[in-house]
Amino acid sequence: MTIQVKPISGALGAEIEGVDLSKDLSNETFDDIHQAFLDHVVIFFRDQQLSHEQHKAFGRRFGTLNIHPYVKGMEGHPEIMQIVKEPEDRLNFGGGWHSDMSFLEEPALGSILYAKEVPPYGGDTLWANQYLAYETLSDGMKATLDGLKAVHTAKGEYSERGASAQARKSMDVATAGDDTPSYEHPVVRTHPETGRKALYVNPAFTEKFVGWTRRESRPLLNFLFEHCTQEPLTCRFRWTANALAFWDNRAAQHFALNDYHGHRRHMERVTVNGDRPF
Repeated sequence: MTIQVKPISGALGAEIEGVDLSKDLSNETFDDIHQAFLDHVVIFFRDQQLSHEQHKAFGRRFGTLNIHPYVKGMEGHPEIMQIVKEPEDRLNFGGGWHSDMSFLEEPALGSILYAKEVPPYGGDTLWANQYLAYETLSDGMKATLDGLKAVHTAKGEYSERGASAQARKSMDVATAGDDTPSYEHPVVRTHPETGRKALYVNPAFTEKFVGWTRRESRPLLNFLFEHCTQEPLTCRFRWTANALAFWDNRAAQHFALNDYHGHRRHMERVTVNGDRPF
């Protein structure tokens, strides 16, 4: 291989060494990175010096780039979302388990997060492997979930009271109105590249099961939310300046910890468009 791949936990995650993402990647190197991404669900690169154009160019090797419907992108770079927590901000962005953009008809393939400024401590991110979340269910639960669909929407998280829509000094976030669309996605999705099955519900954007009321859905959804983020299914990454993480939203959830009050954290995210779950 053209790179070194070093797993960071038994569940998911690997650090990639031996590559400079600011350079044009050969097809062989790109193929090795792509395979590591599929194998480990989230991959990490440290000490990368990337311009905005280079950040976007790396994302475009995997697909077209998303422009977020609620968070305004950078001036001149609408595909880049700046995720900033100022020292006086209380809430962080992404501070709960979720899969990026599952509220879209065609949710994100992956997210590429680049650390511009990190606090002296804290601010780690957790990821949870949703292949393992499905595989560790009982046969009876798998049979129950087979064929079920769930409703995903941004109405809760990006409503006026939603955590993601709360005012932040350095982020321009719009609120979702009553006309915000909802989409139905399978509760167990099949990964289009690996063919593996993954659990596909998350507490931020999954509202209920299709054909069920919210009250009927809540007990089973709560069980699944708790099950799919158990510690044995997770990895944890300690950010350093100029580190980059690339995760597969089709097979992972993540959680940004909010434990660095009084310090600034500045990240920049490029999101690769995906396709409709099946």
